[in-house]
Amino acid sequence: MASAAAVHILVKTQKEALAIKAKLSQGGNFAQLAKRHSICPSKKKGGDLGEFRRGQMVRAFDDVVFKKELLTVHGPIKTKFGYHLIKTLYRS
Repeated sequence: MASAAAVHILVKTQKEALAIKAKLSQGGNFAQLAKRHSICPSKKKGGDLGEFRRGQMVRAFDDVVFKKELLTVHGPIKTKFGYHLIKTLYRS
């Protein structure tokens, strides 16, 4: 079964996600921005979710991690939790 590792930043609004994405595109540090802004417990680890299998995350999240370009920040992706900025580190 396919597995992957990703980091993400989860916020409540699309506007907030877009503002953080703009900071990232200007060279902002992903881990620092995750620690400062994310509402997910993973923020303590800079947004690092570790390795997980396809199907462990909600579908919209999975679709990004398993189908989109690696090492690129994708989003905002809306889920029931809020808006995610997702960067897939690797997948196998």
